[in-house]
Amino acid sequence: MIATMSLLCAVISFASAQPVPSDQEHRREAGGDRSPASAAEIWDANRDGVYTCDEWKAYLGRLFDRADRNHDGNLTPAEFEGVRRPGSALADADFGYFDENQDGKITRSEFVGKPNEFILQNDKNGDCRVTQDELKNTGTDQKRPAGRGKKS
Repeated sequence: MIATMSLLCAVISFASAQPVPSDQEHRREAGGDRSPASAAEIWDANRDGVYTCDEWKAYLGRLFDRADRNHDGNLTPAEFEGVRRPGSALADADFGYFDENQDGKITRSEFVGKPNEFILQNDKNGDCRVTQDELKNTGTDQKRPAGRGKKS
């Protein structure tokens, strides 16, 4: 159980850094800042500096849609390799981790339903949103996303 939780934390941390297909976001990934908050900028859909569970799920949904080449609503091990592109944040992701019922395919709900470690660690009030105030109060060396968000 502890090994599974460690794997969960590692994969979700990697997933939060996974780029989406736009050129702008691809360029951002190529930059040197890999703090959790900067990785979260990739899936901050409305660019308001507040990172939500809904945005995370939408981001995973886009990754799933891109990998599901035959559009059958499942990822086979071969399709999952599209998520594990060499050099990507999910390059070391484990198919079995996402295939919760071990039926040899990953459904959209199995993939999109994975929680985000960044949110789990920083959402202090449990509202499924990480605000800039919550990031300021973490006591870690995480950087605020540059040029993003509104001051609260």
